Amino acid sequence: MVVKVFVASSSGSVAVKKHQQAVMGFLEANRITFQEVDIAMMEEQRLWMYRHIPRDKQPEKGNPLPPQIFNDDHYCGDYEDFFLSKENNTVFAFLGLSSQTSIKDSES
Repeated sequence: MVVKVFVASSSGSVAVKKHQQAVMGFLEANRITFQEVDIAMMEEQRLWMYRHIPRDKQPEKGNPLPPQIFNDDHYCGDYEDFFLSKENNTVFAFLGLSSQTSIKDSES
């Protein structure tokens, strides 16, 4: 199981950049292994992300904004969902992880 954080390196939005940094910073600080996927650089990954976000999480207009979080092919949520799980101390459940399996090796 791999946690994937879909980000956009070339986003012009300060809010999007802050949200991306907040998610990845939290994961790094808690030694949760994740893969950063830059949708600005990989069209195929961007399209995959759009196709795998549930309809009820899609905005009425436009495309979903990063960061979007997945565990393998399972959609976990967006920044708002992540923030709520952080506030409720349920991040591991939100990510679909047990706390033991998510800790990075000391070699990483």
